[in-house]
Amino acid sequence: MVKKKAAKDYIAPEPGKTANNTQDEFSKIAANLPKDAQAKLKEIKKSLDKFKDQILKKFDKYVIGIALLPPKLTDQQIAALPPEMQKAAMQQPAQHVTLKSQMPQMPPPARVPAGMLGAPIASGVPGAVEPPLKDAINIVVLVDDSDSKKMAKQELKTKLSTIIIQMAKDTDKKIIPQTIVLSELWQSCYDGKYDLLRLIAYSAPFYDTGMLAAIKISEIHKEMVMKKFEKYIVSYVLAGSLVQGKATSKSDIDVFIVVDDTDVKRMTRAELKDKLRAIIIGMGIEAGEATGIKNKLNVQVYILTDFWDSVKEANPIIFTFLRDGVPLYDRGTFMPWKQLLQMGRIKPSNEAIDLYMSSGDQLISRVKLKLKEIGMEDTFWAILTPTQAAIMLYGVPPPTPKETPEVMRELFVKKEKLIEEEYVKILERNIQMRKDLEHGDRKELSGAEADKLLADSEKYLKRLDKLFKDLQKSKEEESVVKTYDHVITIIRDVLRLEGIEKVSDVELIGIFEDELISKGKIPAKFLRILNSILKAKKDYDTGKLTKAEVDRIKKDSSELTRFLIEHIQRKRGKELEKAKIRVKHGNRYGEVMLIGNDVFIIHDVDHEEKEISRGRLSNSGSITGIHRSSLDELEKVLAKMEIPPKVFIKEKIFEDLKGIFGKDVEILVNN
Repeated sequence: MVKKKAAKDYIAPEPGKTANNTQDEFSKIAANLPKDAQAKLKEIKKSLDKFKDQILKKFDKYVIGIALLPPKLTDQQIAALPPEMQKAAMQQPAQHVTLKSQMPQMPPPARVPAGMLGAPIASGVPGAVEPPLKDAINIVVLVDDSDSKKMAKQELKTKLSTIIIQMAKDTDKKIIPQTIVLSELWQSCYDGKYDLLRLIAYSAPFYDTGMLAAIKISEIHKEMVMKKFEKYIVSYVLAGSLVQGKATSKSDIDVFIVVDDTDVKRMTRAELKDKLRAIIIGMGIEAGEATGIKNKLNVQVYILTDFWDSVKEANPIIFTFLRDGVPLYDRGTFMPWKQLLQMGRIKPSNEAIDLYMSSGDQLISRVKLKLKEIGMEDTFWAILTPTQAAIMLYGVPPPTPKETPEVMRELFVKKEKLIEEEYVKILERNIQMRKDLEHGDRKELSGAEADKLLADSEKYLKRLDKLFKDLQKSKEEESVVKTYDHVITIIRDVLRLEGIEKVSDVELIGIFEDELISKGKIPAKFLRILNSILKAKKDYDTGKLTKAEVDRIKKDSSELTRFLIEHIQRKRGKELEKAKIRVKHGNRYGEVMLIGNDVFIIHDVDHEEKEISRGRLSNSGSITGIHRSSLDELEKVLAKMEIPPKVFIKEKIFEDLKGIFGKDVEILVNN
């Protein structure tokens, strides 16, 4: 549940600011209104403040946002909005959301003419005659029901709605509240229905713990992104602490955007990702300025091919994103993945191993409550599955049940001497008993035999738990060494791009700091991460490595290596530009890429289906052996390339260009 201040300490915040901020949404609205309208708004605010204080006093643990619903905008008002908000305003939902659970208790307000403050809400009762209600003040109350355990969510909503409507009536009969529970809002997003989101996004909050601000800025940012890249946006998803119920009013607003790159032909995927990220993050800054929300909009942009790889590899970040994320827009990709995760079809490697290990104790508990025959089946899987997990953790693919005892014996009894032979015999007896029952060689299992199997299984699992911890500790320590070697290798690659070829291990860090950190090419925080990796390696060598240190290194090294790899890609991209010859032939533009002795020729860079040829650069400077090639072949060569070697263009290449592109060929300079 979202953390909140007590109602008595609350001063209506501007969206995205803390409760101590005195400037609220109403102050900004009033500043642009005539004096008579300001006076009217002031009276409305008095009623709303009184209502807010009462509702928070009673339901502070549940209410996370209260907002005044917007009136229907006229065409002139829409035209006065910023361009990025006009499309969303034209698609503004109806000024009411009929919630069936509230129908019997809601007073029957009239439909207020367009332009009057507040959004009219219909009673929704079939055949009801709605008498006019002058100057209705329509508000929405957002309720966090994530911690509701004592009653069903729908029951909670109905009870809260009934009380809130009565409170509003007692405060000011013009106030017409409607309650929206958080699970209902998220479910509408799962179902691809976004009217509730738009309604909340264009409301004026006068109490907000952070959720209303997050929805507002996310909706504006989404509209900006969709306007420019609608064809390519696969999913726009709200994630992070907000949807996990752990946010405060100062929390970052985390959104994930997945972009379809499957038909990209004019640039490499790395170039596409860099360009899109820069544009979309820039839009996030604009959305913050447009809404006045100061919370950081933390935008993560994924191209579809990379995202799919992360799903297949069960990346923990993507696992969390799929599990907790709420789609504010989805083209039919995010929700199927989310459902596959819920079905257990996507399993992170580490989580899968933990799941196998934990299944043993769970199944043993079930054995005690089952018939002996079912218990027999469960004891088999209870010890076999964690055993296979231990073998997987060691680095060996899981064997078949029949092969598992012998693999266990060879690895952990004979080779590593980490477990005793008696435990392998327990596993063998268990497997043999199941086989005898399955094939009918034994018709029944006695109570004494079932008790023996159960006792042996519990004994086996306790011993296996110690084996698992020993293996895990060994693997963690080993991973620090691998991390160290991997990071050092990447740093050498980075220095090689700077023209520094041979560096000893002793000099490496100093040169890295002088050439890259001090010159501002790489942020200073990565030097701190690098030093922590070096310290971990030193602690490993002296036997002082702690588990906390291992966990920290895993996280930090991942961030460091990812940044360095992207740095290398950008550097290579710049170097590659220097190895290109751009030409104009007739009305078309071509490109010749000199990659060492390889020559790739793109005959028309603007054509959707690229015609690509490949040749070799001879010692005399001419292009020989020209034959048909493809974009895939070019990408493979670029992927293997480290630093494009310097190439000197000789006179003969200009004659070859005429042969390739025709006599009417011009070389483009500074283009």
